Amino acid sequence: MIGFIGAGSIGGAVITGLVKNGFNSDDIIVKGGRSNRTEILSDQLGFQVVKKVKQLAETDIIFIAVGADALNSVLKELKEIAAGKLIVAFTGSASVTHLKQVLGDVKVAHAIPNTPVKVGAGFTGITYSDDFTAEDKKKIGSVLGYTGQLVEVPENELGILGTVAGCSPAFLDVFIEALSDAGVKHGLSRKLAYDAAIGMAIGASKLAKQSDLNVSALKDEVTSPGGSTIRGVAALEEYGFRNAVIKAVDAAENE
Repeated sequence: MIGFIGAGSIGGAVITGLVKNGFNSDDIIVKGGRSNRTEILSDQLGFQVVKKVKQLAETDIIFIAVGADALNSVLKELKEIAAGKLIVAFTGSASVTHLKQVLGDVKVAHAIPNTPVKVGAGFTGITYSDDFTAEDKKKIGSVLGYTGQLVEVPENELGILGTVAGCSPAFLDVFIEALSDAGVKHGLSRKLAYDAAIGMAIGASKLAKQSDLNVSALKDEVTSPGGSTIRGVAALEEYGFRNAVIKAVDAAENE
């Protein structure tokens, strides 16, 4: 049995990804917030909703998916029932050290998922406290594996990993929108332009994931001498596309 505190953007995406990809909704208990978002999601997915953190006492793993402003109050409530459980916080400011300071002798982890967890294609970085055993990590992986890829990293890398994997879906959405606009400009219908751009993004990503070649080599495979693709790549360089992406990550990473 697993529990969630919060079912907003990230919590709701993870829960949706779990249920849609085969995790039993009967084994999920969610403590929602003041809005009725949790109840609406429960109607769609079939998990149990409770009103108080202490009602998660029967769970083995608890995922915290609340904003930074609510984290400390949630941790204080959670401390009463946390003994013997595995606690995973999705909140950006929820460092392992801070979680330990508040919860005491409890096994804790800090994880940053991205929104594609909702469709089972997510990328989640995670850092575990030193007292996590291999079996404990396997338990977490057996749950979050339903939502996509789970990668353990040192906590000092978790922030930038979260930025690269977590903010970039929005960057890619902007690119897809711009590519679609270009297609419409040159005569495609809006639907066809979106379908082509999204299909390209899915296919190119899958190829990059499965290929033995790095992305630079994959780019070289389709940039024939004097061809249209290399002219487009040159235009991207001329107008600062690569630098714009790096600056976007810089801006997202720096508060």
